[in-house]
Amino acid sequence: MPTLIFDGVAYGMLLFVLALGLAVTMGLMNFINLAHGAFAMVGGYAVILLMQKQGWPFLACLPAAFVITAALGAVLERLLYRRLYGRSHLDQVLFSIGLTFMAVATVDYLVGSQQQNVQLPEFFRQRFEFGSGFWMLGMGAYRLFIVIVCVLLAVVLQQLLARTRFGSRLRAAVDDPRVAAGLGIPVDRVFLVTFAVGSGLAGLGGALGADILGLDPSFPLKFMVYFLIVCAVGGTSSITGPLVAALLLGIADVMGKYYVPKLGSFIVYLLMIGLLLWRPQGLFSREGGR
Repeated sequence: MPTLIFDGVAYGMLLFVLALGLAVTMGLMNFINLAHGAFAMVGGYAVILLMQKQGWPFLACLPAAFVITAALGAVLERLLYRRLYGRSHLDQVLFSIGLTFMAVATVDYLVGSQQQNVQLPEFFRQRFEFGSGFWMLGMGAYRLFIVIVCVLLAVVLQQLLARTRFGSRLRAAVDDPRVAAGLGIPVDRVFLVTFAVGSGLAGLGGALGADILGLDPSFPLKFMVYFLIVCAVGGTSSITGPLVAALLLGIADVMGKYYVPKLGSFIVYLLMIGLLLWRPQGLFSREGGR
């Protein structure tokens, strides 16, 4: 049991990082970017290509995946996304879904449709066991690494958004861009940095999850629903909401597939429905807020 819970926590933390950028763009920028999974896919393939073609070590590839995906996000924000900020949510959804299918087709053409495998360092393949029998806790070194990285990211981002000048500028820019610009806040630059960081986080999540989730051109389509569930259940007005939602969904998914494998992901969707019926606005959203 403890081993399953730990694996669920690690899986949930991975979902949290993958969905975090989407929560930021939806909750703080009020933009629905369903192409978020495509940025995660780019981060995963960046790690694969840097390791296979350039011989980079795995740990060096992780920050590189963040930088590459953030740079791509900044370019696309400047050229494409910025034109959609004032449009309806339907326009944003249709645009980002179209972009997702374009990304899937491009990767399939350039790299191929086969699933890619990440060669983790030997020390990440170790396993630690504590206790025995039903209460034995088995922790894979790589899953433990994911948990630590994701906790640090959650703490840093929470402090960045809640206690820094940049977080205040971002909230002001979203609430009323014209007033914010009149007060001297560089709204375009704030949105550019926010979107780039959100894209970079998706890329980092894709890089971390390539070994556990698998990586192929259909990655954005397979996990799009999970990203949306994390944001819908947790709410997008804080970092805490998506974190708790991702942990609940990760544990439910792992436990459900272990004890009732025939149901597949049914447990996750059942939990989602129950939580949304209880808290339609999200677990940690303000009443009447997003």
